[in-house]
Amino acid sequence: MSRSLEGIRVVDLSHVLAAPTVTMYLADLGAEVLHIEPPIGDDAREFGPFAGDHDKNHSGYFISLNRNKKGLVLNLKQPKAKEILKELIKISDVVVENFRPTTMRKLGFGWEDLKKINPRIVYCSICGFGQDSLPEYSERPSYDMVAQAYSGLMSITGPEGGPPCRVGSSVGDILTGLQATIGILAALRHRDRTGRGQHVDMAMIDSVFATIENAVARYTISGEIPGPLGGTHPSITPFQGYKTKDGSYVIAAIGTDALFVRFAKVIGRPDLPEDERFKTNPLRTRHREALNGILDPIMMTKTTPEWEEIFEKEGLPYSPINNMKQICEDPHIAYRKMLVDIDQPRVGRMRIAASPIRMSETPGEVYAPAPLLGQHTDEVLKALLGYSDETIAQLKKEGVINDGF
Repeated sequence: MSRSLEGIRVVDLSHVLAAPTVTMYLADLGAEVLHIEPPIGDDAREFGPFAGDHDKNHSGYFISLNRNKKGLVLNLKQPKAKEILKELIKISDVVVENFRPTTMRKLGFGWEDLKKINPRIVYCSICGFGQDSLPEYSERPSYDMVAQAYSGLMSITGPEGGPPCRVGSSVGDILTGLQATIGILAALRHRDRTGRGQHVDMAMIDSVFATIENAVARYTISGEIPGPLGGTHPSITPFQGYKTKDGSYVIAAIGTDALFVRFAKVIGRPDLPEDERFKTNPLRTRHREALNGILDPIMMTKTTPEWEEIFEKEGLPYSPINNMKQICEDPHIAYRKMLVDIDQPRVGRMRIAASPIRMSETPGEVYAPAPLLGQHTDEVLKALLGYSDETIAQLKKEGVINDGF
């Protein structure tokens, strides 16, 4: 089966999460991704959980992000390794990296360098505060939690009146990776029209700030400084989880006045929409505490499955709050094939999340396991650059490359 990005080659100098997310999606869609690591390996190889013992090739974290990629080891402290990298860039379409801004420039692989090596290259750089930033910010290291905190996301996350909280998954990295992927695809389209590559400058802070939904508008329009609201919504009510008779929670996402009329009817309180306090969404939000004082005891009269059945019949938006066991064993996830089994070298059969990109002709898919450290170094140097076995052996002896595994 053909794939959407077949014929696109990516030099992947990424590590940990934000940039590997980019190259994961590109690989899922068929791009040839050459994941280049230093001799000690990507930092993510040290992150658990581990499928087996604590080994660089057993990290579930690394494996899930680097499926479908080819793995090379280049020691970029060595001049000959830099020459190999230049040769690969000359025959590639995209370069992705997530070092601090000066790192690639010092190595001789900044944007000004790369566009001379290959004028058609699309070069994506990811860092905390961007390539073009205030001098005192440019070299700051950043991880997901830094991005969540600095962008303001943590200030609106957590229980009402409580301390700021980190969102449960690494959205600072993942959002940046998704937006960088969009930028790369747009830059490739531009290159197809003009013949010119360009630099995609992605800052984690920008990416999270741009996706804080209505919190920015609430401040810029009204001067209000939003705070955390727990599981509620700042302008829609009821839109939260309610504890039920069996001790679990059910989400009721009643986003419109018409839905509230139907919701009130099925919970046995058809009078609520006529109450002056609850007639509209803004009024319900203003009087959320009073409304929940009525709803909380009602929701405790039935179990979550019972409420699910009631809401399903009425066509109301609802959900149980699943834990990982429940969602991984859910029939919907099974039907959508959102968990796939891979045969991971040295690990064996392993189950990871599938690509969520479904298309009628060229969907994203997991078609190869993650590489062992340096697994494809020899193969790539021979197939793409025409290196002989003797040359490769000499480069290994000099510490320029290694197969790691």
